[in-house]
This record gives sequence, C-alpha cells and structure tokens, in this order.
Amino acid sequence: MQRRLKVKMTRKKGRGVFANCKIKKGEVIEVAPAIVLSRRETKVIDDLSLSSHCYQWGDKQKALVLGLGCIYNHSYNPNAVYSHRFKQQAIVFKALRNIRPGEEITHNYNGDPKSRAPIRFTKNSWWFVQ
Repeated sequence: MQRRLKVKMTRKKGRGVFANCKIKKGEVIEVAPAIVLSRRETKVIDDLSLSSHCYQWGDKQKALVLGLGCIYNHSYNPNAVYSHRFKQQAIVFKALRNIRPGEEITHNYNGDPKSRAPIRFTKNSWWFVQ
C-alpha cells in the first residue's frame, strides 16, 4: 500500500511533510493523537526544544502532537488547517484546497489560516504575537 504522506528535508525549514498522492479539498489528511500536558508540564516544556513540536491546548496548556502532526511547517498561504478534538485528545489536519502529489503540506501556526500575526522563533520554540 502506498503511503499518502512522506517526510523529507526542505531547503529553508528542515523537515517537512509532503503529499505522495492527490489530496482533495476538505479531505482529512491526518488525525494526530495528542499528549495533553498539565499546566505545570507546559511551563517546564517551554524551556525545551520539544516545545516547538507542541500545540496550544486551550488557554493555559499545550499538547505534544504525535504522528506527522509535529512536523508540518508554517505558511501564511497554507494548504491545510487544523482543529482540536478535545474529547479524543487529537488534532485533525484537513486540506484547505486540492493538494498535488509532491506538494508540501503546511498550515498557519496561528491556527487561523487567514491570520497574518507574526510568528516569533527562538532557539527552542515559536509563538505568535497577537
């Protein structure tokens, strides 16, 4: 069976996730399980490089997203969007438009695909400025 997604290196962003086949607009790309961190763990992880692979989970917590969910790169012109499934402790990635084979799958780290809020990167993490 052919895998729908593959990980490969990009020139500017390090690893990225790419489509191996056509993915249609609205199609679920991945349901990524999440390990929800406590508020205390969230504060601790902010000082670790692992923090860059976490997503905001509600107002005061973060979650480590498994699968390929922690590798998708940011774009202000994304072809995917994510949403939380809080009860299932998962994040769902869906195609915003048709995605061609070989195209990198990206989403806006701000959550809203239309957001243009700046993304700030540090040695260990990223965050957006509201």
